[in-house]
Amino acid sequence: MNGFWERIVFAFRCFLSILFHAQIPDDIVQKVLKPPGPVPQPPAAPTTSVSRPKEEDRGVPETFDRAIQMLALLQRDGRLIDFLAENISTYPDTQLGAAVRTIHDTCRQALDRYVKLESVLDSEEDQPVTVQTGFDPAVIKLIGNVAGEPPVRGMLRHKGWRVKEVNLPPLPQAGRMVIAPAEVELS
Repeated sequence: MNGFWERIVFAFRCFLSILFHAQIPDDIVQKVLKPPGPVPQPPAAPTTSVSRPKEEDRGVPETFDRAIQMLALLQRDGRLIDFLAENISTYPDTQLGAAVRTIHDTCRQALDRYVKLESVLDSEEDQPVTVQTGFDPAVIKLIGNVAGEPPVRGMLRHKGWRVKEVNLPPLPQAGRMVIAPAEVELS
C-alpha cells in the first residue's frame, strides 16, 4: 500500500485533475489499481550513454502545470500545504480550531478568486428531488436503495459542485514544479 503522504499527494492531484480535466491521472490509476494477474514486462530497451535531463529540466505537460499552479496558489494565499504537511497530533483541539478557521478562510478566498463554482442541483439539501430519465451519472450520483428506472424521487443529500469558470494567472516561465519556494532570511 502507498504511504500516507503519497496518498495525500494522489488525492490532491486527483482532485485538481478531476476539477480541471474530468479524469484521474494515468500514472495514479496504474499505481493504485493493480491488475489481477502477473503483469507482462516489456522487453528491456537497449541502454545508451546519452545523458538524460533531470526531472525538473524536462518539459512538463501543461495539465500538471495548472494543477501544481492551483496548489501553489492555495499554499501562497492560505498555507494549505504547510497545514497538511504538519503533524497536528500534538496540538490541542482549541489551537487547531483557530488555525483551521484561518486556513479555511484564506483558501476559500483563493478558490473564489481563481475558480468559480456552482452547484449541480439548485434544490435545497435534505429536500425531495426528481432525477429524470437520461440523467448523466457523472453529474448526479444515485445512492442508497438504487432500484428501478428513472425518473426516480429521492432526498438530495449533496448539491454537488461543478466548475463554472477558471481564472488562473499566466504560468511562470520557470519553476513550474515548485509549489512554494524555500525562503532564506538573510541578516
